Amino acid sequence: MMLYAVIRVKGVGKTKGDIKDTLRLLHLTRANHCVIVPDTPSYRGMLQMVKDYVTWGEIGAETLAKMILIKGRIEGNRKITDEYVRANTKYQSIYALAQAVINGEFRYNELRAVKPLFRLNPPVGGYRSVKRVVKDGGALGYRGKEIEKLIEKMLAVDVQKKGKKEE
Repeated sequence: MMLYAVIRVKGVGKTKGDIKDTLRLLHLTRANHCVIVPDTPSYRGMLQMVKDYVTWGEIGAETLAKMILIKGRIEGNRKITDEYVRANTKYQSIYALAQAVINGEFRYNELRAVKPLFRLNPPVGGYRSVKRVVKDGGALGYRGKEIEKLIEKMLAVDVQKKGKKEE
């Protein structure tokens, strides 16, 4: 089973209500929010509807594990840890959980008290253009495996902050 990482790139402003509703159903209420959705016909239809506001592509287990480790949250804005994963699932680590999610054995939203989205930082270096599609040098629409590079840029800010705290 293939999973997509969907990232909201820009705000809605004056848009049709059905587009705003679709973004709300996807839990993409603000820019730089990211959700993980399965590749099903209904989700593909939703992505086509909001393609002018989001970017998406296939995500791998390693990138998903890094996102859960750095930006995954449970109720109370607490981080997800290996201990929490062990206590609430049959998996022993965040990486094993991410692998199970990618393989379709477990749904991320089924993790008890988990927030269904990741609040990412803007990418280091910014977006290329929030008014153009990916194939024309922009940031919108389907980008395939390139989504992992964008997520890495968005997580790099947290890694830099963590490095400065340790100094």
